[in-house]
Amino acid sequence: MSRLAVPKTYKLFIGGAFPRSESGRTYEVRSADGAFLANAAKASRKDARDAVVAARGAVAGWAGATAYNRGQVLYRIAELLEGRRAQFVAEIEEAEGLTRAQAGAQVDEAIDRWVWYAGWADKFAQVAGNANPVAGPYFNISVPEPTGVVAIVAPQDSSLVGFVSAIAPALVAGNAVVVVASERFPLSAISLAEVLATSDVPKGVVNVLTGAPAEIAPWLASHADVSALDLVGAGDLDWVDLEIAAADTLKRVLRPEQGPDAAAPALDRIAAFTETKTVWHTKSLR
Repeated sequence: MSRLAVPKTYKLFIGGAFPRSESGRTYEVRSADGAFLANAAKASRKDARDAVVAARGAVAGWAGATAYNRGQVLYRIAELLEGRRAQFVAEIEEAEGLTRAQAGAQVDEAIDRWVWYAGWADKFAQVAGNANPVAGPYFNISVPEPTGVVAIVAPQDSSLVGFVSAIAPALVAGNAVVVVASERFPLSAISLAEVLATSDVPKGVVNVLTGAPAEIAPWLASHADVSALDLVGAGDLDWVDLEIAAADTLKRVLRPEQGPDAAAPALDRIAAFTETKTVWHTKSLR
């Protein structure tokens, strides 16, 4: 007898678990040449709300970890991704219709970006912060702190590199994220969630939704417990309406970016998801 293949089931990633959508909906994911690859969960408003609850519950612990520890965790993600490189190369090759070499280059770039952001975890505060000159016997120090829960619409034309580029800078600063993966190329995002689940990332710090950004993003934009909104991959949506919805709850918003350099590694992307706290302290008069 020939054995039956065991196809992979791709689910959501919420609060450290892999649930199906509460609606029970799925949609077909197809390769570049139209072949069926898998069914992906189609997240609903309820799934988005559950993800925000999970993220909000995880913020305090992740933000309270030392910057050095966050860097270690992010570097561990790169290590595990390196160990599963062949799986991700195969997924990207099938989904995006690339050659093995091109898919391998994308996986390598994703790994390198995790390493780049991991290296900044205990350093960016020295660059983004400042010791301010003031008149009087005081120290006046400004330091960046995480803003809270960041909702992200990942780049839609990239299965892995864009996804990593969108979530990593928010995590460096100590935020928790709810990210809507590429609708067309969602499979690598869920595979990466499996890496996150085994790489010391606390439950709820990263929550991954698959499905239609046009359906999910408005609920995240208007959710009062979401602190910031990254619309890097929302260029094909009516993102102005999303920005207006976010303004009702005073969210910081990053607008869509287009092209191959969308969400390229930058300190500005880390700082975008921080708030600046200024502390005064008296100097000794002696």
